[in-house]
Amino acid sequence: MRLVNPVVRGFAPDPSVIRVGEWYYLATSSFEWFPTIPLSRSRDLVHWEHAGNVDTAVPGRSLLGVPDSGGIWAPALSHADGHFWIVYSIVRSVGTRFFDTETYVCTAPDIGGPWSAPARVPGHGFDPSLFHHDGRHYLLNLQNDCRVGGRRFGGIVLTELEVPTHDGVPDVGAARVTGPTHLLLQRDELVEGPKITAKDGWFYLLLAQGGTGVEHGVLMARSRSLTGPYEVDDGAMLTTRDDPAVPLQKAGHGELVQAPTGEWFLTHLASRPVRTPDGPRNPLGRETAVQPVAWVDDWPRLAHGGWHPDVEVEVPDVATSHVRAPATDAPAGFEAAPHWPWSTLREPPGPWCDTSQPGRVRLRGRMSAESLWQQAFLGQRLTEHTAEVEVTVDADPHTFTQSAGLVLWYNTTSYFQLHVTWAEPAGESQAGQQWRPDGGGRRVLVLEHGHPDGARVLETVDAPEGPVRMRAQVDGADARVWAGAADAGPLRRVGPDLDLSELSDDFGPRLRFTGAFAGISAVDLLEGAFTADFSDWSFRCVPEPLFRRPMSPEGDVDTPGSE
Repeated sequence: MRLVNPVVRGFAPDPSVIRVGEWYYLATSSFEWFPTIPLSRSRDLVHWEHAGNVDTAVPGRSLLGVPDSGGIWAPALSHADGHFWIVYSIVRSVGTRFFDTETYVCTAPDIGGPWSAPARVPGHGFDPSLFHHDGRHYLLNLQNDCRVGGRRFGGIVLTELEVPTHDGVPDVGAARVTGPTHLLLQRDELVEGPKITAKDGWFYLLLAQGGTGVEHGVLMARSRSLTGPYEVDDGAMLTTRDDPAVPLQKAGHGELVQAPTGEWFLTHLASRPVRTPDGPRNPLGRETAVQPVAWVDDWPRLAHGGWHPDVEVEVPDVATSHVRAPATDAPAGFEAAPHWPWSTLREPPGPWCDTSQPGRVRLRGRMSAESLWQQAFLGQRLTEHTAEVEVTVDADPHTFTQSAGLVLWYNTTSYFQLHVTWAEPAGESQAGQQWRPDGGGRRVLVLEHGHPDGARVLETVDAPEGPVRMRAQVDGADARVWAGAADAGPLRRVGPDLDLSELSDDFGPRLRFTGAFAGISAVDLLEGAFTADFSDWSFRCVPEPLFRRPMSPEGDVDTPGSE
């Protein structure tokens, strides 16, 4: 059977895979996004379906205030004692020497839950994982030496956890450390994301190597003893750092899994870059891929040879009568909102997101696009380099602090926002709202560009009367937007060509780890009561090379919708 990578497309980084019976299960990082820790499953490694989320992962179900690309990093999935386990870090500081991490464990009898409340366990840094062996439980961590002058990434450590059970259910809330903490491996280069696999009398320590950018890779070490010493392989098992022409770049952060028929596979993250004058950028974020593995002299190697990931690989045929459509199908419309594949920032949907009317969403305005707190934002991941999105917005703002519309989003410093809002009468300068008996002012469309150096307005035009139809088209590194009356005529271009590649890990001065979204938002800094109605959502991400064509210069094209 042919497998085409990535198998889970769009922002799906740090894949952790296990097999239980005939199913493979996958967990990926969610960072500041809800629902937390997306879970997928597959019978054949080719077709993946959403299997739920660890919706209890965050204490209090709030990540309000965490920085961009903070939140939940690198969850590690495992199975023991008849239960699914997941361990992960919540990172409260990004780009500091502390990271301010908390390490939590949850368990569930089934991948779909219910998941236990998060239990905090001792953590020495981010990227924890659990290794279950001979009825015992071991916690691995990257050790973060946060002292001034410290190594910062101070190696991989292992600690045994004693976890009592009650009526066969692990009580992770009563977990405690037993015995010493062991330093397994320490290197001058950054190694993180530790996973241990036991095979044929060896303990294999799989490591993410070289950071998450273009130097990323998978490094292997092995030992006859769980606590070491570990012998490091001569070179990277997987990397693209030596060849920028490989289609899947940034390859690294993997995990080994064995098929029921005995074959071995490596899941790993990778990115599909677009070319720009400033070099390759990856607005789709880091995605999940799969490679077949062969064992050579008791070392795992890519089965096709070398260390570069392949786009197309062969996997064993399995009965597919119960396999659903691939996860890359067209995203869902408002009928699925606010549930997966829809996502929200830093907290789950609340009373500010009303989905009681079929096919419609009413958002109550909250904080601005640059807020780390309470945003009224609902979005879906971009999963391909060619995409089209449309929505109708019905909103009547009465002040410049109220607005609503369509957003192409990466984070609070990188976005393109086309909003209906209020402005002074034509020709008047911005001087604070001039409150007049006749209301004054006008309803306008403002295209705003969020940027690390400060936001800028790309164009302001008068809004048509009544509901407004908005459209955005993505073509590689470029994007364009249109708007017009919802019930009449073609839409008109608003603003210049947009550099969508800015919505990527590779742009800006700070660490960034997520991916681009298309979505809707509403803002009300006056009183948090202004509402906007959204309808007729249409979003299509089209895989290459099946759909690559120039965008219409008028923007008057047929846009395939979501069913």
